[in-house]
Amino acid sequence: MSADPMLPPLPAATPGGRYQAAYLAEGENAISANLRHAVAAVRRHLWMALAIVGAVVVLALISTLLDTPRYTAETSVQINDQSDEVLGKDFESANAAAPSDWDIDRFLNTQLDILKSRGLAERVADRLELATSERFFTAMEVPTSALSGDQAEDRALAVELLRDNLDIDLPRATRVTSIAFTSTDPGLSGMIANAFAEEFIQANLQRRFDSTSYARDFVAEQLEEARIDLEDSERELNDYAKSVGLIRTYDALSPDGRDRLAGTVTASSLIQLNDAAIQARADRIAAQSRWEAIQGTPLLASQPVLGNPTVQSLMTRRAELQSELQVAQERYLGNHPAISRLEGDLAAINRQLEATARQVRESIRAEYSAAQSAESKLDGQVQQARGNSLAEQDQSVRYNVLSRQADTARSIYDGLLQRYRELNASAGISSSNIAIIDRAETPTSPSSPNVPRNLALGLLVGLGLAAMAVFLRDQLDDVIRTPEDVEDKLDLALLGVVPRTENGTPLEALEEPKSPISEAYNSLRGALLYSTPQGLPKIIVVTSAQAHEGKSTTSLAIATGFARIGMRPLLIDADLRRPALDKVLNLKSERGLTDLLVSQDDPKSAILKVKGRKIDLLPAGPLPPSPSELLSSPRMAQLLEYFAQTHDVVIVDSPPVLGLADAPMLAAIADGTVFVVEAERGRSGSLKAALRRLRSMKPVLLGAVLAKFDPTKSGNRYSAYYGYDYYQYATGDGRNEA
Repeated sequence: MSADPMLPPLPAATPGGRYQAAYLAEGENAISANLRHAVAAVRRHLWMALAIVGAVVVLALISTLLDTPRYTAETSVQINDQSDEVLGKDFESANAAAPSDWDIDRFLNTQLDILKSRGLAERVADRLELATSERFFTAMEVPTSALSGDQAEDRALAVELLRDNLDIDLPRATRVTSIAFTSTDPGLSGMIANAFAEEFIQANLQRRFDSTSYARDFVAEQLEEARIDLEDSERELNDYAKSVGLIRTYDALSPDGRDRLAGTVTASSLIQLNDAAIQARADRIAAQSRWEAIQGTPLLASQPVLGNPTVQSLMTRRAELQSELQVAQERYLGNHPAISRLEGDLAAINRQLEATARQVRESIRAEYSAAQSAESKLDGQVQQARGNSLAEQDQSVRYNVLSRQADTARSIYDGLLQRYRELNASAGISSSNIAIIDRAETPTSPSSPNVPRNLALGLLVGLGLAAMAVFLRDQLDDVIRTPEDVEDKLDLALLGVVPRTENGTPLEALEEPKSPISEAYNSLRGALLYSTPQGLPKIIVVTSAQAHEGKSTTSLAIATGFARIGMRPLLIDADLRRPALDKVLNLKSERGLTDLLVSQDDPKSAILKVKGRKIDLLPAGPLPPSPSELLSSPRMAQLLEYFAQTHDVVIVDSPPVLGLADAPMLAAIADGTVFVVEAERGRSGSLKAALRRLRSMKPVLLGAVLAKFDPTKSGNRYSAYYGYDYYQYATGDGRNEA
């Protein structure tokens, strides 16, 4: 039947496109489809999966019961990023490490790596002498024959056993690390776990001591170099001072600036002479002031004279004599002896008083003259010392440079010496940042074998192996069980699904238009009507991978279906080796396709009318010796072209694909090919091999028909076609539920 030219062409049918579109239209998605496929695969291989799981669980139980009991001892340690201060913050600040800015997790992970290191295991092995311990190797289940007797090799073996049976765990958000060791000897497990914790602390302290030892050695070397530099600089300074005659009277490192200025004999003399000259000038000025004060005044009118004690005593005596003389003159006459005596005494006192006053004045004058002389002499000496000091300053330039070099060398030496003393004082005294929280005790019950855990692990492993086995078997199995497998495994569009007949034969079911098989083939007919953009193909080849898959029944059903809608179909039996259509239709013919292929007879002469089906049949005819040569001849193509013009549709029942060349050649010259697949038939790759042979001829593959499908089978319960059945017709007066 030709396509209506007024209708737009239909889209080409791509493999899987129609089936996928139908699924999406029904609300199906890839996840649910994959889940159904997986559950169906498990359902099909349930006994195999149960056998695998059971075998693994039994093996786990047997191995658990036969396993040697092992004991695990655990000790816990706290790891801090800083140590406690033992000697005080100020003293330990130079030796203790400053708080780190790195991530705490990185620091803790570093400590865990140290716990798992080979070096720590070697320390434990050496401490407990495990390389020569028969008890240790017995607890580690190492036979005596495995020991070489060489101490180095046995030690290496012991270290590896320690590392293999050591378990370190640091939970998150904590600094407490658990150190667990497992062996068949509970006492040995506890002893080794505690030894790991203790050696971890000792190793940490040893690293710190080694680091301070290196620092001490380095500082000692620097201190020795600084001492040599200091001696050289001081020796050079002294040699220069000796060569130029500089005599220093101060410490070269004294911080007092005045001492530095007066550091030489010449400078000291200049300072002293200058001070003395200043004092002499002051004394001269004072003496000059006193002399000028009494020089122009009466002898007994100056204050220095009157202040003299002798002058004062004499003036007192003169006053007394004058008083006595006045009394005597009142009493006696002028020539009285008493008056004469008193007048003589008074004259003597006056003479003595005048002489004393002159002496006082002369002493002031002499003092003034002496001050003048002293001032003059000191000024001369100051001038001379000043010249010597200026000459010495030129020589002190080099001396000061050398002195500063010596000063710098001494400062460096003192700093290094102080640092060296601090390192010696703090070496080996710093505390550890690791502390044991709980020491390991001898375990009383074995940690392994753990029967529930091993059985659970065996169950998980068994489930994994069973899932892998089911997956591999499903991937390697090309048996088509469900309609979904047609697209998944064959990459073909699904044209129709034909159920398996419960009672009678398929032909008997085809006689009943209301039967499920008739409805299934009606659905196939509808799919073929729109299988190409041009509509129904004129020439359709029906084939299968192997014999007895239902291709002949499908060919007959397709032809019958087209006849029921008023079309004129021609059914050609092209299986020239094992023809079946004449037997199925219970027809006898003397002529057939073979006769037409070997002669130029009228094609209509071999066509039979099938009574009751309204179809034309071209039987196979006599069996030829070489069917492939006949089917591949130009005569076959001419016959098909002729029949395509005389009939609405031509259905060719071809031989199976495998082992024969007939089907691929017929498919190459046909307008479309229908591939019939029997459900639940084991083929071991025959389906894909058949499709490869077909596709090598570049045919138009319309799709596949799944025949003999049992939707009620337990393995197909998770298919979208589970419970597949067609709408039932009402019988009598009753109505079936839709």
